[in-house]
Formats: sequence, structure tokens, C-alpha cells
Amino acid sequence: MPLRPPRPPRPSTVLLGCALLAAVGCTTVDGSADRAGAGRELSAAELRAAAVADGDLGPGYTVTVMTPGHGETGSGGGREVSDVPACQPLLAAVSPAAGAGAASPGASPGSAYPTAETDLSVARAADPKGGVYGGLLAYPAGRAALLQGELEKLFGPCAAFTSTAPAPPSDKARKGVRTKHRLSRDDTPTPGGADAVTGFTLTNESGAVVLSQRAVLTRVGPVLAVFTTVGVGAERATAPDERIVRQQVAKLRAAQAHK
Repeated sequence: MPLRPPRPPRPSTVLLGCALLAAVGCTTVDGSADRAGAGRELSAAELRAAAVADGDLGPGYTVTVMTPGHGETGSGGGREVSDVPACQPLLAAVSPAAGAGAASPGASPGSAYPTAETDLSVARAADPKGGVYGGLLAYPAGRAALLQGELEKLFGPCAAFTSTAPAPPSDKARKGVRTKHRLSRDDTPTPGGADAVTGFTLTNESGAVVLSQRAVLTRVGPVLAVFTTVGVGAERATAPDERIVRQQVAKLRAAQAHK
């Protein structure tokens, strides 16, 4: 389904990076391309402990850690199909099927699914409308860099594409709904301590107002940290708070260095 206006935190709909990484990772690839010495793998407990907290951000910030997969996963009214096959993962990310980004504790080095996942939302008193949603995804060694590389390949073929969503089952006489999307790369500096960063915005431009989701995906060793914001119309999605991203990178790097 198309992007939705902001609403209370629902990790399965706003963390477009989580489902997107699972989708682009379906290609069989060799995990040897990850950076050497990029940090040790984290267990589920270690990953959760490494999530940024109120005290890491200072006064005015409130962090809520959520259980992955316990959010809204779409209406289930049918699969939206892209006119460009390569862009289908983006649609899966916007409206993931239940469990699309779920962690798999036994994930192999070639798996697209994380071995552990922690989701969180961050509210800031000075900006009540500017909620930031985050997802921390731990992978086997050699997998995180390759998944980020697959994501980078989508900017060319998916700069502009359309999709068709089937009509609701209750209205069989109605034709499929066409939606126009745009994907753009955002100039995003790499935070200190991170290995790489990818910033992008995905929009839905078929309605009376433009709906947008902006994401920053940061790689810290074998962990990918995804932060997203949502915007409607003239209030376009803004870049996720840099303080949140920097502090999260620092905590992940420290956790990976600790033995």
C-alpha cells in the first residue's frame, strides 16, 4: 500500500530499511567483501543493550525500545506490484508482509535475515512531530556490507517508477490503483566510527499531497542501524536527528569492541 501519514510508532510500517534489506538480500552472494576488523557479532541480548537510551541523548529525548514484529503490517488487501521488477523490494519495505524483517537466530552467513533485531522510537520534546524510528539489525560476519551494497544498486533503476495495487476484495469491479514513486539519494555524511552510510527518500506522489519517508542506513561492523522519519505534503520528511545517529553508532562500536 502507499506510504501513510505519521502515526504512533508502528515499527513494521515505518522501518522501511528492515524489510528492504531482507528483500534485496535474496540474491546469492559471497560474504567475503565485508570490511576486515569491522567488529564482532552481537547476540540478541548484546544488541538490545547497545540500543541508544534517554541518558545517551540528554534532556528532552525519550527512547522507547519495542519488540520487533509487533507493529502494523499493512492491510493485507493484496500485493502491490512494481512496473520495474528491481524496485519491488522498495514496495515490500513500505508495506512488509508479517514477519518480513523478523530476526532468525540461526541465520547463515548468506542469509538476508538478521540474527538479532531491536526496534526503537525516539521522541524529542522540542519537536513533538519529528519522531524518529530506528531498527538495529545484527548479521553474521560478511553480510551487512553486501546487503548495503545491494541497496545502493537500486538508485538507478528505481529513481522513478510506478506500481499497481489490486482493488479491495470487497470491490471486485474496481480497477487496480496506480501509484507513482520516486527514490532519491540524500547527501549524508558518514558518522564518526561508522563504516558506511546510505541516505535516501522514498515518496508517493499519486495523491493530493506528497507522502515521504526518509531513511539513514548506517553500517557499524556486522550491524546495520536504520533510522527513518515520515512527512506529509509541505512538511516533507526531514533527516533523522544526527545526535541520535551519532550516539547509536558510538554505542554499537563500543559493544563490538567489548569482549
